Amino acid sequence: MTQCAPEHIAFLVIVAGRKQKNELLEILLKMECRIVNTLYGKSSIRAGHLVEMLGFVPEENKVVITCILKKEKVDSIFETLQRDFHFDKPNTGIAFTIPISGISL
Repeated sequence: MTQCAPEHIAFLVIVAGRKQKNELLEILLKMECRIVNTLYGKSSIRAGHLVEMLGFVPEENKVVITCILKKEKVDSIFETLQRDFHFDKPNTGIAFTIPISGISL
């Protein structure tokens, strides 16, 4: 079997604050991600007065990064996102993968 077969490749999606864009891109490139795309977005979430007073203000400006990578690298990227970017905490970012075989063109 070849390493380029669809069952060995995943499509990664990361949504995070724009301030993290450059650091995220550096990590993805170090982990040999390919066809990396960056999109900018704005969150529709609005914080209430009490939430703002408590310091839970979500960042409105988001970056959506997509790329293709080998499935064997997925766990390493998720561990890095959790350790270095605290994706396991609320309001920090989300990341998920889709099998290439699940994408229709």
